[in-house]
Amino acid sequence: MTKWTTADIPSQSGRTAVVTGANTGLGLETAKALAARGAHVVLAVRDTEKGKRAADEITAAHPEAAVGVQSLDLGSLRSVRTAAEALKADFPRIDLLINNAGVMYPPKQTTEDGFELTFGTNHLGHFALTGLLLENVLAAPNSRVVTVSSQGHRIRAAIHFDDLQWERSYSRVGAYGQSKLSNLLFTYELQRRLDTRDAIAVAAHPGVSNTELMRHLHLPPVFNPLVGVLTQSPTMGALPTLRAATDPTVRGGQYFGPSGLGEIRGYPELVTSSAQSRDVDLARRLWTVSEELTGVAFPL
Repeated sequence: MTKWTTADIPSQSGRTAVVTGANTGLGLETAKALAARGAHVVLAVRDTEKGKRAADEITAAHPEAAVGVQSLDLGSLRSVRTAAEALKADFPRIDLLINNAGVMYPPKQTTEDGFELTFGTNHLGHFALTGLLLENVLAAPNSRVVTVSSQGHRIRAAIHFDDLQWERSYSRVGAYGQSKLSNLLFTYELQRRLDTRDAIAVAAHPGVSNTELMRHLHLPPVFNPLVGVLTQSPTMGALPTLRAATDPTVRGGQYFGPSGLGEIRGYPELVTSSAQSRDVDLARRLWTVSEELTGVAFPL
């Protein structure tokens, strides 16, 4: 089996890539690889000071790289709208929108808009950002929207339309599963709506990567050696996203993840998602509800 690596990324010269959550972990590794191949990369991050340090890290390794930083808090629709307006003004064409940022298993919290934090950040924030930037994405030939999901979309995952914000009872695992299932339902429905356009929607998952997202797991120290064995580096974890974003053979609606046992680690390949994630009626209902909650209507 051929092992797809960053060496397989074609030139990204002349292309603009917006990567959310790009100041650390998978997002930073994604941004590094794209910048190294010539893309103008925008790090869309909540903490702009960390974003600037990440940009400096990239340009130190690649002095010719064009890297910018955009303030973006996906837990605030006000921030999403402000960021989208700035990005639209600065970049009439956006070739790659990579919806990478996320939270995993936080204690129960709500966003500025009253949404449960995991659903509000991982799904609704990215849904709104994509809708607000879509005209600029469509203005670029062969553009892509890549959304990062997780194997968590299979674990206690359901779309609880009667309690989307987990007001009755809260499950960290269930909330994360709902958000990651939403990422896939969104990707597949977006692709259906993009079918006649010169743009595609693709999804990816990193397997189990040792990133800051794992900070809410609170594992006892005795498990530290096991984490090292079972997880892979952010550099490897970013490969499915990078393949989804740049491989010329990719088609809309595809899903990429690690090739190893259980898709935990390994080089990226085409993988399958759950039957629930492919439910067209569920996806359409989620789309309608997401437009209502965010106030963002897609130009499709």
